[in-house]
Amino acid sequence: MKKILVFIVTVFIFLTSSANHIVGGEVFYQYLGAGTQPNTSKYQVSLRLFTTCGQACGGNTGVACPPDNPIIGIFVNTPPYSRFTNIILNKTGQPQINLSYYPPCLTNRPSVCYQVNTYTGTVDLPNNSQGYRLAYQNCCRATARNVPNNNPLSTSNQHGAAYEATLPGTNLLPAGNNSTAIVRLKDTALICYNSQFSLEFGADDSDGDSLSYQFLAAYDGGSFPSGDDTREPDNPLYHSLPYTAGFSGAFPLGNNVTINPQTGLISGISPNNIGLYVVNVIVREWRNGVNIAEHRKDFLVRVNDCEIPDANLILRPTTCDGFTLDFQNDGSNASVTTWLWDFGDPASAPNNTSTSATPNHTFSAAGNYTVKLYVNKGLACEDSAQTIVKVYPGFRPAFEVLGQCKNTPIQFNDLSQHDFGTIFKWTWNFDDPSSGANNTSTIKNPTHIFANSGTYHVTLLVESDKGCSATIPQDVVVQDKPAFTVFPKDTLICTIDTLQISVTGTGSVTWSPNYMISDVNSQTPLVSPDVTTTYAVLFTDAFGCKGNDAVKINVVDRVTQGSDYDTTICTNDAVILRLNSNALYYTWTPNDGTLNSTTIKNPTATPLSQTYYHVIGKISDKCFAENNIKVTPVPYPTVVAPDVSICFGKSTQLQASGGSSYNWSPRTFLSSTTIANPQVINPTNSVLYTLTVRDILGCPKPVQKTVRLNVVKLIANAGPRDTSVVLGQPLQLNATGGTNYLWINDTRWLSSTIIHNPIALPQSDIEYIVQVSNINGCFAFDSIRVKLYRVSPGLYVPNAFTPNSDGKNDIFRPIVLGIKSLDLFQVYNRFGQMVYSGTDITQGWDGTFGGRPQDPANFVWIAEATDYTGKKIKRKGNVILIRQ
Repeated sequence: MKKILVFIVTVFIFLTSSANHIVGGEVFYQYLGAGTQPNTSKYQVSLRLFTTCGQACGGNTGVACPPDNPIIGIFVNTPPYSRFTNIILNKTGQPQINLSYYPPCLTNRPSVCYQVNTYTGTVDLPNNSQGYRLAYQNCCRATARNVPNNNPLSTSNQHGAAYEATLPGTNLLPAGNNSTAIVRLKDTALICYNSQFSLEFGADDSDGDSLSYQFLAAYDGGSFPSGDDTREPDNPLYHSLPYTAGFSGAFPLGNNVTINPQTGLISGISPNNIGLYVVNVIVREWRNGVNIAEHRKDFLVRVNDCEIPDANLILRPTTCDGFTLDFQNDGSNASVTTWLWDFGDPASAPNNTSTSATPNHTFSAAGNYTVKLYVNKGLACEDSAQTIVKVYPGFRPAFEVLGQCKNTPIQFNDLSQHDFGTIFKWTWNFDDPSSGANNTSTIKNPTHIFANSGTYHVTLLVESDKGCSATIPQDVVVQDKPAFTVFPKDTLICTIDTLQISVTGTGSVTWSPNYMISDVNSQTPLVSPDVTTTYAVLFTDAFGCKGNDAVKINVVDRVTQGSDYDTTICTNDAVILRLNSNALYYTWTPNDGTLNSTTIKNPTATPLSQTYYHVIGKISDKCFAENNIKVTPVPYPTVVAPDVSICFGKSTQLQASGGSSYNWSPRTFLSSTTIANPQVINPTNSVLYTLTVRDILGCPKPVQKTVRLNVVKLIANAGPRDTSVVLGQPLQLNATGGTNYLWINDTRWLSSTIIHNPIALPQSDIEYIVQVSNINGCFAFDSIRVKLYRVSPGLYVPNAFTPNSDGKNDIFRPIVLGIKSLDLFQVYNRFGQMVYSGTDITQGWDGTFGGRPQDPANFVWIAEATDYTGKKIKRKGNVILIRQ
């Protein structure tokens, strides 16, 4: 299989408009010998800063230039990390590293080049026990996908960078006996998104110390300002960069990428999104098993928009549950056009190969198989991979639990079965942290003692020499005592009785006291105490778990049972037969369906006629008592109380019967509320009375009935208001308010006197009076006055009006005589604007227009009407509006 990637010191960077340029860096040192002063050592201190080749900086580019003379801070390596001195470094070189090789089948070839800005200087340091920290800070780190852009700690509001190395003191090493491990520079490499990759992060140590590698969060630049390379670094300790969701200092490229702690190889599946990612590696130096020094190197990894045809088969765990497996290429399928699989299983004949991208294969037998994959075989971009597949089905893990009590050994037995190989490893976890080291076990069939009751999630991991493994969980309920029950609970016997008591459960028992009991070690002994006795039992199960219980036997001479419970109920009601008895068992008769139960102490009875219930209360067949209870149903009172209607202003009497006592509510208008026939005196409105009736026949419940008093108040209406007609015009009258009508007094010129709507043909002024009545004999009167004009039908319109709200001549409207309908009435001002229009003879113009009073002036009106003969009348004229 091709290795797509090799170690890249830093990766191509997209520069933003903000001031940034750093894509990676590190501080390291080399021991040069004794210093110029006694008890000192000389060191060469170096800094490497990585930037993009050919990147314009300074001026208006928005990109900070690399420093000319960076300042390294040297601090005592113990809190509070006080500053010992600073050292200014000189630039010693700017070598470039380039991506020199592109895989021939790469789908995209970005240009990658980085400039290594190298600085050095020397310093004499006094030998001390604590050692020193060497640090450099810069304001301007290039942006990355796994780090939020905004940094509130930085004066540039953008993340900076800090690089650090530690120099051991004499408490770890003799003075001057160490140089930093130096990370090797290599050519750049290429990472494609969502692809298998590896980066060789390696370092050399001139002292021969062993090295370890670990991902840690990179440092931020703190408050280091933009553009001020003359500023010394802040004192340690430094803030770590924040990481976005899905990334962290320990997983800077996501959970699918790790670093080998011994070799520094970074490998895994790259992130799904292209872009830049901050990665920081801490290199620790070890001598004789002691961590003597360390330094940090961080760099930006660029994940590119590219893919390479790649055959890759991830090592699979042993298949333990069947012979059929699914396969797929775990590498990149970009530009892959053919797949050829060889499953290493000749016995499967033609099924041993497949050209599918995602085949499955059923292996012919158990065993180890070498599976090979060829992509683009025979083509320009071919690749291949192989892996070992172990097929050993028939692995069936299980275990059993024997025992259930706290503070006693509980046995755990492995019951796992397997068709191939041998189970050689057991890992038990009893979910009992309080038991310390005893919480786990590696033997096949262990015991465990739980100090507390409860439910424990016990797990067993079993592994076979064929590579099969499985974890089996089981909830184990640990109890305070073994599972057993005593029967009966506290009970009652007569002195002449013998009772069997029992214990259910697997184990041994011991009863006490040894008094009137057949066998103190029997799970089903017979007892016949002549006084009340409590028998206690000690139960011990097969695992030594003990528990206690007891049964109290109350002893009496006889059954005590009362019998004076005869009762009367209302028909269709239910009654509880309340029995005062110390019996244990009951039998009621008759069993005719009127009892809800015939075997309980207090059943509910619903007889429809008088019934005698017989009950036998027993403690045993030899100890019992009998009683009778009579239940007599009595009908509810039959109440008669009709509704009453009266005329307004009259009095009446309510009538009720069917009971022996009465109560009326409310008491409004009543002469009495406790008699059957109270007077209702001058009621002014209708009332709904509630009547409660009881009798003396034995039914203990009252009956309620509602009685409505309806007060009728007639309102007579003789028809339209007082009106005017012309001679010869018929007038239609229309009275309302009752069911019967009689026109009285002066009935001249009426077509009828006994209907509600007669026609009148008046010959002079007249007043008609109508009497209305209903079926209850209530009556009322109303009248209508008729004014007769001996003129022709027509419209009579005034020539002036005074709308001053004095109630006189405020409204301008026509006076209609002999008119059936007013069809048009409109008023116009001198500008021709219509200020009023209407056809209601009761309405007219109030002298306003648009809600505002009109000034005094002359207005024109027109009117059209139809007289009672059907003749059309049209008129027009002038009217003067007068304001006073």
